[in-house]
Amino acid sequence: MALPPPPFAGFEWMIAWRYLRARRAEGGVSVMTWISLIGITLAVMALIATLAVRAGFRAEFVDTILGANAHVTVYHSAEVRENGQLDRTIQDYDAFAERLRAVQGVTRAAPLVKGQVMASAGGRNAGIQVFGITEENLMTIPRIVAPQEAYGDIERFGEGVAIGSGVARELGVVAGDKIKVISPNGVKTAFGTSPRVKAYEVVYVFTAGRYDIDRTRVYMPFAEAQVFFNREGRADEIEVMVAAPDAVEDMTLPLLRAAGDRAILWTWKDASGGFLKALDIEDNVMFVILSILVLIAAMNIVSGLIMLVKNKGRDIGILRTFGLTEGAVLRVFFICGAFTGLIGTALGVLLGCLFAIYIDPIFAIVNGVSGGGIWDPAVRGISFLPAKLQFNDVMSAVALSLGLSFVVTIFPARRAARMNPVEALRYE
Repeated sequence: MALPPPPFAGFEWMIAWRYLRARRAEGGVSVMTWISLIGITLAVMALIATLAVRAGFRAEFVDTILGANAHVTVYHSAEVRENGQLDRTIQDYDAFAERLRAVQGVTRAAPLVKGQVMASAGGRNAGIQVFGITEENLMTIPRIVAPQEAYGDIERFGEGVAIGSGVARELGVVAGDKIKVISPNGVKTAFGTSPRVKAYEVVYVFTAGRYDIDRTRVYMPFAEAQVFFNREGRADEIEVMVAAPDAVEDMTLPLLRAAGDRAILWTWKDASGGFLKALDIEDNVMFVILSILVLIAAMNIVSGLIMLVKNKGRDIGILRTFGLTEGAVLRVFFICGAFTGLIGTALGVLLGCLFAIYIDPIFAIVNGVSGGGIWDPAVRGISFLPAKLQFNDVMSAVALSLGLSFVVTIFPARRAARMNPVEALRYE
């Protein structure tokens, strides 16, 4: 007794391939196949491109935060001084920073003097945030030492100030020009406190790549900032960098122990946690929406297969009378639908990956055709559209597309398999 052929035997693939190559008289089936193929391709491409931009946006956002901001900011709680005023400054800042550096996992602890003041040059004004920092500590900030763009000489930091490109643009200055820094809390006189105004040379202009940093930040030598803000012998806070910023929560307890009772910690996740959570919610919503788009594209496969089953009713009846089993018929039409989904998914992955890789020239063309202004860094906080291809994202798109394509194919394939050969051949 002859054994039945194994599932997905060669003749099943041959029949399926002949059905996919529809004759001109059956052009409707061929058109539906092409529509299904293009739909799956575009849907998978859109899904991969969106996931890549999402991952790139998140990575760039986090990188700009970690590259130019403290991973953990340590400052003192308010203390009442002898004159009755509240004081949050740190007096023994060198010893304080040394204790924090001794904590395992801390890569840098730098005392800072901070203040929000006004800058002026050539009749133009801008609100700025001054960071008083030593030259040695400034050289350890990645986005400042190695920014997207830089002008001037950072080695001359001790002779002037380093400003963000947005501040330079707002004031209309370049490296070598001078700006006036105006603080309302200046020199104390018998008639009250008079504003302090001092001119500084711009020795370095940087572009960190984050709008709120480039637009407001100015770095000033630490000793000069102490004098300008009346912080002689004191610092406002300690800027701490850690080796594993993503696990910064694990560092809070050791840092608090080293910092003492008055210490208050503020991590980069505390500052940007709301935005990161919003990104996560947006990621999930976009994935669901694009999954529906892939499902709609996959449903075109159902339409094409239903038309194919209807047109091939006579062939199905003949094949069944020759001894083809229901399972074999089901597999033939499953191959037809699955093959369309497989080819569409492969093309979609190829186009989606190419889009993510060449997003800069593509975006430049779109921006040029539309007249510019599509990407506003003032709103998004990042000066360009990033994209980051991740293997897991590509595999998620592939699994979703193939899974939906295979599932929706089963229903019309079962309809073909259950077709009664007598009914199929009655009017032939």
